[in-house]
Amino acid sequence: MELIPQIKHVAIAGNIGAGKTTLCSQLAKQFGWQVHYESTDDNPYLVDFYTDMRRWSFNLQIYFLHTRYNQIMQILNGDVTVIQDRTIYEDANIFAPNLHDMGLMTGRDFNNYISLFNSMTAYIQPPDLLIYLKASIPTLVDHIQTRGREYEGSISIDYLKKLNERYENWINQYTFGRLLIISTDDLDFVNKQEDLGSIIQSVRTQLHGLF
Repeated sequence: MELIPQIKHVAIAGNIGAGKTTLCSQLAKQFGWQVHYESTDDNPYLVDFYTDMRRWSFNLQIYFLHTRYNQIMQILNGDVTVIQDRTIYEDANIFAPNLHDMGLMTGRDFNNYISLFNSMTAYIQPPDLLIYLKASIPTLVDHIQTRGREYEGSISIDYLKKLNERYENWINQYTFGRLLIISTDDLDFVNKQEDLGSIIQSVRTQLHGLF
């Protein structure tokens, strides 16, 4: 563990299978941070969503909105540094509009969701540092297959492609704070210590640049 000047909130963004959870754990161990993981094991909608996206899309997005908002409020009201697995902004800028455009969320539900998102985010602030894990479709598919979550078996290539396009558009317009983009296609930060070390050095440089 190393000492870094106190910040409140680091977040990792990226598509399904980009490696967010793994890198969260590794950076938390390196810098002595707490981790707020994305809720998957205890998510009451996730399995149903992948079985019937049209039926459960709104329920799932509201669940994520609520849990991520609570995470951010805990971070802002706490006195420790937290690294967050995915951000509240990805739901509203990527996942919900993608579901709407694919006809998997009605216009009524989408407008209701965005209205609630705007109301809630008026009371929070973006992370001090956003780390975006950029990955190609083959890399995402490989990671998804390797971890073997049964409910992810129905994810289509087309769905991942649409999400990747939205991620790129969102990141290209991101101006809320400091941003670090890491391309993961040629990195193996799980098995190669030198790859993890290069990421840690990049994060360290960004963090010191905040002060």
